[in-house]
Amino acid sequence: MAGTGGIACVLALSLMGVRPEAEALEKMFEPLVAANWGLGIAYGFGLHFATQRWRNFLVMPVSFILLGAACHLGLAALGVTDAEAEASGFLFASLSEANPWPPVTLDDAAKVDWVAVAQQIPNILTLVLVTLLCVVIYVGGLELASNRELDWDREFGAVGLAGAAASLGGGPPSCPIVPTSLRSIMLGADQRSTGLVAALVVGSPLMFGDAVLKLVPMPLMGGALLFTGIALLDQWVLKVRKRLPRTDYAIILAVFATIMAFGFFEGMALGVVITIAVLVLRMGREGVVESTFTARETHSNRSRPVPERAILRTEGVLVQGYRLRGHLFFGGGYPLADRLKESLKNDPKPLCILLDFTAVSGFDFSTANALCRFMLAARAAGTQVVLGGTPERLGAELRRNLPPPVFDNLEFASDGERALAYCENQVIEAYRARGDAAGRSKSSLLEAVGQELEQRLDHQITFEDLIDRLEGWFETREFDAGDTILAIGQPAEHLQLIVRGQASLHDAEGVRHRQIGPGEPVAPKLPFNSPASASAVVADAACVCAVLTTTGLQLLEESDRSLALDLYRHLLSAEPKPPPADAPVAPDGHSR
Repeated sequence: MAGTGGIACVLALSLMGVRPEAEALEKMFEPLVAANWGLGIAYGFGLHFATQRWRNFLVMPVSFILLGAACHLGLAALGVTDAEAEASGFLFASLSEANPWPPVTLDDAAKVDWVAVAQQIPNILTLVLVTLLCVVIYVGGLELASNRELDWDREFGAVGLAGAAASLGGGPPSCPIVPTSLRSIMLGADQRSTGLVAALVVGSPLMFGDAVLKLVPMPLMGGALLFTGIALLDQWVLKVRKRLPRTDYAIILAVFATIMAFGFFEGMALGVVITIAVLVLRMGREGVVESTFTARETHSNRSRPVPERAILRTEGVLVQGYRLRGHLFFGGGYPLADRLKESLKNDPKPLCILLDFTAVSGFDFSTANALCRFMLAARAAGTQVVLGGTPERLGAELRRNLPPPVFDNLEFASDGERALAYCENQVIEAYRARGDAAGRSKSSLLEAVGQELEQRLDHQITFEDLIDRLEGWFETREFDAGDTILAIGQPAEHLQLIVRGQASLHDAEGVRHRQIGPGEPVAPKLPFNSPASASAVVADAACVCAVLTTTGLQLLEESDRSLALDLYRHLLSAEPKPPPADAPVAPDGHSR
């Protein structure tokens, strides 16, 4: 796109008589020649600034007609004949007296030099590949920039049919142009009639010869082409700098410079080589999705009451989770986006889609583009996207490329575990809201979890009875929310049981491993008199702990062995059960 804009500017200047040849340079300041390129440059820049200020599709056609008429009136007033204007390049000169572009007939097939055609096969195949890549890039860019969902199959079909039709007249293949299409959208001219009028104007010489072209002054033709080039350069050299990482922007500049210096295919080839080299350095052959899960079989480390756990067992399928890994690039980003968009069609439709970026090492701009497409679709489907461990640069790219309402609907969490806990909360709240709206009582839920709830109540009653029997053997300590109950590296010199409140175990990086509540020991896997604790235990809410010293525990064993055995039995029952062999594993290596 940048190279096309540069070439358009060079061709526009050449069309207006500004060429590097010595003969052209000598004539540059002749009155008609100077008027040619002076008016053309002014018209090109004038169109650019006018369309930036007034978003109206009439700006270009009205100005074109008015200035064309003014040029002809000016020539007549100065007494300049059509022949003189044509000789100076101010008006289009006829290619021949007859129709300059006669139709191609079957008799012309005998005049084809098939050897020359065969020699162009490598260029033809290169052109096909470049066109295919351009269609992918341009349609993706147009889809994101216009905030519209496009039918890719239809776009590819339209490009193919257009290329086949253009070949009948000797025209090259083409593809959608993002700036021009966006300009039509911004000016309110995004209608089929716009394309039909453009096609009729372009095809008019095939039916009427160059008679129509001779009416158009060359400054206007060159200015219109210059306007297109300026718009492309503005979009893909200047404005795109704010959206791209430095490496991707450097590739664009390298491709642009090569196209301008050596040619279009050389520039595209250099871009492909550089991009492949960068991708090889950035990534291995890892898969993008490490694992998928739902909140039905995978739970966060947050301690939840029995009714909430029952809700997650029945409604957890509404959370679709994806753990990503490796370096995300266009080869994996677009399939990932398509896979995520397909999940929006699941029955039931997901309430939340969780993307865990904890194991992601990097990404490129095309991946951010693909994810933006998915997030736009998720917003339209009413599904919230929750991101855990999102790289800071990816968050910045999403903020720059997504509309504010879509970006504000995203939920960012510091890691995958907190993201999963947020999704669980959403599922629980949605279930309760549906129940309240339907006037449903909680009895059905309690019946579904009655057995588990009864076991939990029995366990709680046993613990409270144990605490009553241990009264006098322990001291009570109180902690406010956020207080550290046990720090990393602190020796566990006492046995601490949580009597009221909740606390969480965190590693050195602040990742929560699990949440503990009443009846559970503060350091369940840490032996007494251990040199140091590997985890920090922090109170999530106001906590009351029962503390039994090592000396007190020894005295308890000696004086009341039955009570000591009951205490040890309770500690064993409070130990986290080992996960089954096929239990999902979190990115940090801890089983859920």
